[in-house]
Amino acid sequence: MKKTLRLVLGDQLNERHSWFSDVNDKVLYVMMEMRQETDYVTHHIQKVVAFFSAMRSFKISLEEKGHNFLYLKISDSNNKQSLVENINRIIQENNIEHFEYQLPDEYRLDQQLQDLCTELSISSAAVDSEHFLTKRSDIAEFFEGKKQFLMENFYRQMRKEHDILMDGKEPVGGKWNFDQENRNKYKGDVPIPPAYSYKTYVADVLSEIEDSGIKTIGKIDAENFHWPINRKEALQFTRYFCRELLQNFGTYQDAMHTEQKFLFHSRVSFALNSKLISPKELVDKVVEEWEDNQDKINIAQVEGYIRQVIGWREYMRGIYWAKMPDYAEKNFFEHDRKLPDFYWTGETKMKCMEKSIKQSLSDAYAHHIQRLMVTGNFALLNMTNPAEVDKWYLGIYIDAIEWVEITNTRGMSQFADGGIVGSKPYLASANYMHKMSNYCSNCFYDHKKKVGEKACPFNSLYWNFYNTHRDKLKKNQRVSMMYRTWDKKSDQEKHKLLEQADYYLEHVNEL
Repeated sequence: MKKTLRLVLGDQLNERHSWFSDVNDKVLYVMMEMRQETDYVTHHIQKVVAFFSAMRSFKISLEEKGHNFLYLKISDSNNKQSLVENINRIIQENNIEHFEYQLPDEYRLDQQLQDLCTELSISSAAVDSEHFLTKRSDIAEFFEGKKQFLMENFYRQMRKEHDILMDGKEPVGGKWNFDQENRNKYKGDVPIPPAYSYKTYVADVLSEIEDSGIKTIGKIDAENFHWPINRKEALQFTRYFCRELLQNFGTYQDAMHTEQKFLFHSRVSFALNSKLISPKELVDKVVEEWEDNQDKINIAQVEGYIRQVIGWREYMRGIYWAKMPDYAEKNFFEHDRKLPDFYWTGETKMKCMEKSIKQSLSDAYAHHIQRLMVTGNFALLNMTNPAEVDKWYLGIYIDAIEWVEITNTRGMSQFADGGIVGSKPYLASANYMHKMSNYCSNCFYDHKKKVGEKACPFNSLYWNFYNTHRDKLKKNQRVSMMYRTWDKKSDQEKHKLLEQADYYLEHVNEL
């Protein structure tokens, strides 16, 4: 075998990859902490610490099994802070004869590595990351010839193909989707087990990041870091979710509460997206727990979770590879407003926004409804430039990697793709917040009021959005009812709503 250099990226921490099935002295693995990766957006400090800590833990674990690693820390003097420059130097200094890498999950890295390999004077090869249940091209092939990529159709195919929650050719429970049973408000009648946590000391990693001058956002307790940073911890998070939280997950998966950050969510998305664990083993453990405890866990809880893992997650990745790089430029509504200042501070009188943003800044986490129907919803009502929305979501959340972030923001959240991912914009007035949370009960604004003093901004901005974009949306059957409702309003009522919305948009940083 030629002396080989194998690149492991920071989100490719899969100890079960076939690369590591045998120890070979002729193989040198390289991992790098780089400004190239920390600086392309401003990341949450917990996100940077989590990736660096998980990478270092991964390297130690594989070295203990006999593999040879060259690891560049962010502070190393010989670290060029560039993937290409580091690879070229390492190849030359170590007399490397062959270069290999796992297919990256971000388009920019995919292009960078392809370009690098065309310039190398040695042979090179790319291999699969062996993580996902689908190949990059599966979604494009599945929806070939269609303008809209309906997730439900793909999800059902995934269930059949991988025999997940199937009874022969039919879905277990008689239905493919129990979404109607997954929309309950949390009223405190079901006790929530304490959030599973670690108290990992990461002050040394934090110090190196700060000394390097990397700009970050958010807060961190470096002596009690609570996210899983290795495979063992990720599996323990998974076990805790299955045993303590799964039985109520589906029922309250869309709920929001001022005093409950995590509710019944598993919080394994960072571990999953960095590949510490795989979607297949996560699904297997969830199904196994349900099969062993059907007396206390009903099918709606399990299906709701599995739909997120093998439905949305694999679907979003497929959309990404089917539509990039053009997808990153889509702006269907031609929105161009700035993201309001309070997205960076949480200082707003809107309780739903304050809670969701401050939680994001303190924990690098918010669950999918907080992201979609609170912060994403308001960004859309504000008619924010989707590029600004992308940067915020990509930076602030610990699990955000572009392949999963941009499809959710430009597609699901902002409808900037014009309907590839979602069949309609995901908009909501204050009524939705009141229905799904207790945010409205102690808010400065009145969720019932549409105009006047202390009228909830979501209400007038909701109608202003539909009025503004009628030309683009009037043929969409899924929002036709909104226009019928709007058209029934008197001219005076319409004027007051639009006047209120104009005032709020002009003074958005004061809300």
